[in-house]
Amino acid sequence: MRVIGLAGWSGAGKTTLISRLIPELSRRGFSVSTIKHAHHRFDVDYPGKDSYVHRTSGAREVLVASGERFALMHELRGAPEPDLKQLLGLLSPVDFVLVEGYKPEPLAKIEVHRAENGKAFIYPDDSTIIGVATDVPSEVSGRPTFELSDAAGIADCVEKHAMPIEQLLMSLSDRV
Repeated sequence: MRVIGLAGWSGAGKTTLISRLIPELSRRGFSVSTIKHAHHRFDVDYPGKDSYVHRTSGAREVLVASGERFALMHELRGAPEPDLKQLLGLLSPVDFVLVEGYKPEPLAKIEVHRAENGKAFIYPDDSTIIGVATDVPSEVSGRPTFELSDAAGIADCVEKHAMPIEQLLMSLSDRV
């Protein structure tokens, strides 16, 4: 498994870019999984569903399965949020893991930047950013640069720069 992050300010287009990268990498014969960090509460089930009743009744984990998919919900119930290393360990093996968010983590990242957000570029102060996808490529220097819509070029960058998971896990362990 190889891992690469997509980092940028809210509204820059990270999710849109990932939704273009997954089919491009899949077309090339690669399997892809994603990890998305949410800065807010979220739910994958809702009142009226049996899984919701199980979870809100106090179950630590609720696994819902069908012939199409399964989902495991794990309630932290006051425990600390799992770190990136723990989350990577939960995934089945794939060729690439695309990580949205986790800006401070020591993984290779592609910055996603949109000028209309009015935010500064992150890459000048972050050596883990190995490329920039932006709507203003002429404003970037010192890093490979891509138009936001250039899924093929960005996929080439992913293939070239994604970190082997063993290297990332060692970097994450060294930080503790």
